[in-house]
Amino acid sequence: MDAYLPALGGGLLIGLSAAMLLVLNGRIAGISGLVAGLGRPGERRLADFAFLVGLVLGPPLFSVIAGHWPAMRIEASWPVLAVAGLLVGFGTRLGSGCTSGHGVCGLARLSPRSIVAVLVFLASGMLTVALMRVAS
Repeated sequence: MDAYLPALGGGLLIGLSAAMLLVLNGRIAGISGLVAGLGRPGERRLADFAFLVGLVLGPPLFSVIAGHWPAMRIEASWPVLAVAGLLVGFGTRLGSGCTSGHGVCGLARLSPRSIVAVLVFLASGMLTVALMRVAS
């Protein structure tokens, strides 16, 4: 059971941060929407930027506090990573949001659009894994 505590704690912190952003700023914690909002004029840019900085700096800060950095290995080439990033960006625009917006915030609000989006995300992921296993 102890092995699941970090994941449980991380999930609780993600939910807490999404809830706080909604309650305090009236914003949905969809990362693609927050990033897109940085290019628009308005008073929310600073709050969006602060939230995104927290997302980027949170893991390294935790690693410093915890005293260890998890091992990570990326086996894909830079061109494959670039194409994957472009496909993810295209998918978030096509789906009107990303996994954080639909999966964390949309499901919590029982949004029918988010429920469909998450089912498509999960089915696509399962199909991709199945195809990759067949190909290897």
